[in-house]
Amino acid sequence: MKEIITIIKKKITGKSILLPLYLFTLLLFVSCARMGSPDGGWYDDTPPHVVSSTPEDQGVNAKTKKVTINFNEYIKLEDAQNKVIISPPQIEMPEIKAAGRRIIVELKDSLKENTTYTVDFSDAISDNNEGNPMGNYTFSFSTGDHIDTLEVSGYCLNAQNLEPIKGMMVGLYNDFTDSIVHKEPMMRVSRTNGSGRFTIKGVAPGIYRCFALEDKDGDFLFSQKNEMVGFNHDSIMPSWKMDARPDTLWLDSLHIKDIISTPFTHFLPDDITLLCFQEPQTDRFLLKTERNTPERLGIFFTYGSDSLPRLRGLNFDEKDAFVLEASQKNDTLTYWLADTTLVNQDTLEIETTYLMTDSLGALVSHTDTIAFTAKTPYAKRMKAKQKEFEEWQKEQEKKKKRNEPYDSIMPVDPLRFKLSTNGFLDPRQRLYVEMPEPLSRCDTSAIHLYLKVDTLWNDQPVSLRQRDVRRYEIVADWVMGQEYKVEIDSAAFQGLYGAVSDATKQGIKVRTEDEYSSLVMELSGVNLSDSIIVQLLDNGDKVVRQTLADADGVAEFAYLKAGTYYVRAYIDLNGNGQWDTGIYDQDLQPEPVYYFHEKLDCKQKWDVSRQWNLTARPRYQQKPMAITKQKPDKQKQQLKNRNMQRARDLGKEYLPKGL
Repeated sequence: MKEIITIIKKKITGKSILLPLYLFTLLLFVSCARMGSPDGGWYDDTPPHVVSSTPEDQGVNAKTKKVTINFNEYIKLEDAQNKVIISPPQIEMPEIKAAGRRIIVELKDSLKENTTYTVDFSDAISDNNEGNPMGNYTFSFSTGDHIDTLEVSGYCLNAQNLEPIKGMMVGLYNDFTDSIVHKEPMMRVSRTNGSGRFTIKGVAPGIYRCFALEDKDGDFLFSQKNEMVGFNHDSIMPSWKMDARPDTLWLDSLHIKDIISTPFTHFLPDDITLLCFQEPQTDRFLLKTERNTPERLGIFFTYGSDSLPRLRGLNFDEKDAFVLEASQKNDTLTYWLADTTLVNQDTLEIETTYLMTDSLGALVSHTDTIAFTAKTPYAKRMKAKQKEFEEWQKEQEKKKKRNEPYDSIMPVDPLRFKLSTNGFLDPRQRLYVEMPEPLSRCDTSAIHLYLKVDTLWNDQPVSLRQRDVRRYEIVADWVMGQEYKVEIDSAAFQGLYGAVSDATKQGIKVRTEDEYSSLVMELSGVNLSDSIIVQLLDNGDKVVRQTLADADGVAEFAYLKAGTYYVRAYIDLNGNGQWDTGIYDQDLQPEPVYYFHEKLDCKQKWDVSRQWNLTARPRYQQKPMAITKQKPDKQKQQLKNRNMQRARDLGKEYLPKGL
């Protein structure tokens, strides 16, 4: 630094024409030295604070739609569109921008009389240099003669899996008619964070009903069936009380100086829980059709029906032309062509008559004419086969010239099926044969099962049972700890298009009881006469096994593989064996779902038992964090006490600002 000043002095003495440039360089260097603190300067640990605003914060009788908030330093505003919530909700999008040391919010809707307006910035504001967060900041003003200051808060969870829902709109109504959510925007609103938590501010005394809405179209109304909703009939009466919470005082970033009790205003209720769901999408229409491979046609609907479509061939005879493979709800239909002449026909025109939903929501008959065109034309497929044959023929000619064994007839690809085992079976597991296409012939006498006794293989009774169009079960009396061998003769199966199977052998070992654990859950806290389905989950929240609790509320899982599991249960109110969502206009809530709050470590030879009161914990505290996919938002940490540490390093004394 001294050397630079000496050089500048010399240049000044010589009246250099570059004097302004040197002076600018000196000023820039000094400025940078202050920010970089190479000589031990202090960090800026102080978050920005408001110095003035128009209108005044918590001011009354405001008439302007433009809010200007001035700060003591340059600030930045992060993700205003998602983080800043204005209440009452604004139908026309307000303009929110940060400029230097101020934030400007310009409302587009007309101001309502005698209404408290809140602009909740959450944690979106921080200083421009160090990024010190201002913390959760809310600006408010009133168009009347007083400010409403009450708050209510709670959680929004996915009703099916108790996942916190981020970004859900939550609001209040003081009108208790059920149709109000279709007609009027919410009175006051908030949006959930990464923990599914919301806080609605600026609430006036009164009685309200709380409602959650995904609000895809931004109209603050429940206007689309594909929007998630959450509701209950609990009346909410906002209140408050004085309370205290522990606060930690830090000596530095690692050492605690003291823990003190800090009074605060505790607003109630603070544990509203809304279980959100999407209504069943029962509108039925033709989604798409396809013919990705020449031998099968696909028809896809948005929803199932007990009635299958009626097909009429327009350029072929549809009688006995198809083998149908349908999904459980008949919403995905695969028609395998049973006639190879139809497989070779590039375009099949079909008149399809099916049920679809009309504008009034009723199922009516509808007819379409569909042209199913193969992706690869017949001529191109034949050309590819010819090329494959010629390459094979050349290879055989080469073998013949080298006096090596060769074929005179090109072998046909076999029917390649799969066995659903890697060589081991669990006691409860079934053995399946999965086919690549429907079968035209199946010889069950060509399937053999042998049990190993000492060194000998003994014949065992075995049968084959069809479970689906392309799925068969090998049925036998499997005994734990025993070793088996399955043999399937060649040509046991013939596919729809003539391919036959090769011979197959597969050794199978049935695991012993010592390789397993067991789990028993004893349920309480709900009506045990209801049908309670208990599900065992892996660490990805996926169902591994499920069972129906007995009349005493006991759910048992035998022969569990060693591992870590989690448990979920739902009340199957309609007894259909599956979880069902809700329907708002029918005042139908989703079937209740509960999670056991701990993980369960099941080890070999261990019998694990737990007692579980399903309602002992609030729903938002039930799901273990380890399997919760929606994690809490990362909290912005204020940069604290760095200067105290620096002072110790430099042997200096540091006094925070204001002291």
